[in-house]
Amino acid sequence: MTLALILATTALVLVIAVLTAAGAAKLARLDGATYPAALTRAAVAFTTVVTLAAADAAGGATDDR
Repeated sequence: MTLALILATTALVLVIAVLTAAGAAKLARLDGATYPAALTRAAVAFTTVVTLAAADAAGGATDDR
């Protein structure tokens, strides 16, 4: 059960990260950015989502004192 929950959560985070990256790239292109610049913005958005999810999983995003 625990492994299934971990896999489902990981898949959900990756789907959200990919959708965020696609949205960032689309908005960058609509703003007139070149393809390399749009790809860079998409990569930053993807990395940000994955980093925040990992920080939250590690307990770094909350301060429970």
